[in-house]
Amino acid sequence: MSDEPELADADAVDRETVDLEVAVVGAGAVGATTAYDLARRGADVTLYDRGPVAAGSSGRAAGICYDAFADRVDAEIAGEAIERLRTLSGDETFPFVECPYVWLAREGDDDRAAAISAGIERMQANGVVALEADAEALAERFPALRTGDVAVAGIAGAAGYTDPERYTACLAAGAEGMGAALEIGTGVGVRTEPPRLLIEGDEREVDAVVVAAGAHTKRVLADAGVPLAMKPYRVQALVADGDLEEPMFYDASDGFYVRPHPEGLLAGDGTETVEADPDDYERAASPDFAAGLLERVKQRFSGIGGDLEVDRAWAGLCTATPDRKPLVGEIRDGVYVATGFHGEGVMCGPAIGDRLAKTVLGGVGIDAFDPTRFTGEETVAIGDGRAIE
Repeated sequence: MSDEPELADADAVDRETVDLEVAVVGAGAVGATTAYDLARRGADVTLYDRGPVAAGSSGRAAGICYDAFADRVDAEIAGEAIERLRTLSGDETFPFVECPYVWLAREGDDDRAAAISAGIERMQANGVVALEADAEALAERFPALRTGDVAVAGIAGAAGYTDPERYTACLAAGAEGMGAALEIGTGVGVRTEPPRLLIEGDEREVDAVVVAAGAHTKRVLADAGVPLAMKPYRVQALVADGDLEEPMFYDASDGFYVRPHPEGLLAGDGTETVEADPDDYERAASPDFAAGLLERVKQRFSGIGGDLEVDRAWAGLCTATPDRKPLVGEIRDGVYVATGFHGEGVMCGPAIGDRLAKTVLGGVGIDAFDPTRFTGEETVAIGDGRAIE
C-alpha cells in the first residue's frame, strides 16, 4: 500500500533485529498498532484475525479523540495518542481532523456538574489544557450549540477525530511493510505455559502472544484457562446529513455524543447495561434508535438543518472492567492482553500499541492498567463509556 513509506518516515525508530517471535491476535486498532510497533522494532510478528482488518469494534467506532482526562495516566496516554495521530495522518495514510471537544452537564444535574468542575481542576493541575465554561461563554464560543439549560461545560484543548477503519487498515499495512505477516481469515486459539497458538488443531509455540481481540478477548483467554475481569456490551451509532463543523460534543446528563463527519454528522448513545455475546449480538441499530437520537441532536444544535436524514445506523461492542480502566500488559508468562477500553480503544490505540510493544520487548508496563490487578472473578458493572463520575 502507498501508506507504508509515509508511516515509516514519520514514525522512524532505530530498528534492530529482535530475536523474538510474537503472535498478535486481533486486527483491530490496538492489535494492528501493536503489531506495527513490534515489527518496526525488529520483532518477528504475525497478526491474526478470523475476519478482515477492522471487522469488529474498530470498524464500528466513533473515532473521537481527546486528552481531557482527570486521571494523570489516562491523560498522558490520550495525549501521546493524539500527538501520534497528528504525526502519522495525511492524504496517503488516514485523516485526523483537529476539532474542539465539549462535555457538559445540564441544570439540575448537580452531581455531574460538580464532577465536571472538579475534573477540570484536576486536569489543569496535571498540565492538561482544559477550560471550564458556563452557558453564556459556551454559546459565545460555539454559536451552533443551544446552551440555555447548561449548568457547566468543559472544553478540551487537544482533540479531534479520525476514521477508525482507515487508521486500522493503515497500521496493519504498515506492519506488513515492516516485515510482519498478516494471517487474515485465520482463527486461532491461545494456550499458556509456554505461550503457543492452536491453529486448525495444530499447536505452534511462540515467544509471546498478544491478545487484543476486542470483545472476543475474554473468550479467547477463557479457552486458555485464563479468567478475565471484562464484560462486552452493545452500543449504537449513526451517520446523518447536516451541516456541522464544530464542536464534538458529549451531553453527560443525557448520555449522547455528536461529532462532525464527512457526510454530515456522527452521533451515538444506546449503551445497553447487559453483557453481550460477541458471536451473537444484533449488529443493526434498534428500530427506534435513529429517530429518538436525532431529535435530541436537533434540540441541542441550532442551524444544523431541518429534517436530518439518516444515512446508516449500526451497533457495535465495547468492553467494560471493574474500575473503568483497561487491562493492558502481561497476564501470564509470555501472554499479554489489551482490552477493556470502554469504547476508547481507537482513541488510546496509537499510544497503547507503542507502549505494549515496548513491554513485550522487555520494557516497563503501565502499572495502572496491569491486568493481574484482578483475579477475573470480580463483578463488572456496565455504564456509559464517556460517563462523568
